Amino acid sequence: MSEVLQVISVALGLTVRDLVHADLASCGWAGSARHLDVVAAQFDRRRHGDVDYLAVCARADIPIAMGGVDYRAKGGVGTLWQLAVHPALQSCGVGTVLIEAAEQRVKNRGLRQAELGVEEDNPRARALYERLGYRAYDRRPDAWDEQAPDGTLRRHETMCTMMRKDLS
Repeated sequence: MSEVLQVISVALGLTVRDLVHADLASCGWAGSARHLDVVAAQFDRRRHGDVDYLAVCARADIPIAMGGVDYRAKGGVGTLWQLAVHPALQSCGVGTVLIEAAEQRVKNRGLRQAELGVEEDNPRARALYERLGYRAYDRRPDAWDEQAPDGTLRRHETMCTMMRKDLS
C-alpha cells in the first residue's frame, strides 16, 4: 500500500506595522523575558526618532517576526538589529518581508545604506542576507547577557560578520 502525500498551501496575508508594547506578550518565541524587556526599552528611543521597531503579522495581527532599525548606531546608516522570525515560520519568506520593510524605513529617512551583524555560527541568516544583497565588510566581537531558563544571567560572547547593502 502506498502513501499519498497531500500538500496544502496557505497564504499568510502578511502586514508590517510598528511593534507595540502589547505585542510583547505574544513574542516569547523571540527570546527570554529579559530580551523582551530590552525590546520594550527601545520604544522610548522610537519616540525620539532614534529607532524603528517593526512587527510582521499574519491575518490575526499577532507578530510572527520582529526587528529594529537603529539610526544612531552609525552615522548615515540604518543598522538593522534584533531580527527574529518565529521558528516555525523560518525559511518561508517572512524574514525577507521584515528586512525589506526595514530597508524601506531606512530609505524613507533619506539614508542610502543599511547594515547588520550576523553571528558567524548562523549560516542560514547569512545566506538570507547575501541573497538580499548584503555584502560582508568586517568582523567584530559582540556580547550580551542572556537569561537561562532558570532565570540566571550568562554572558553570550560571539563573533559577528558585519554586512552592508547599498539602498540607492
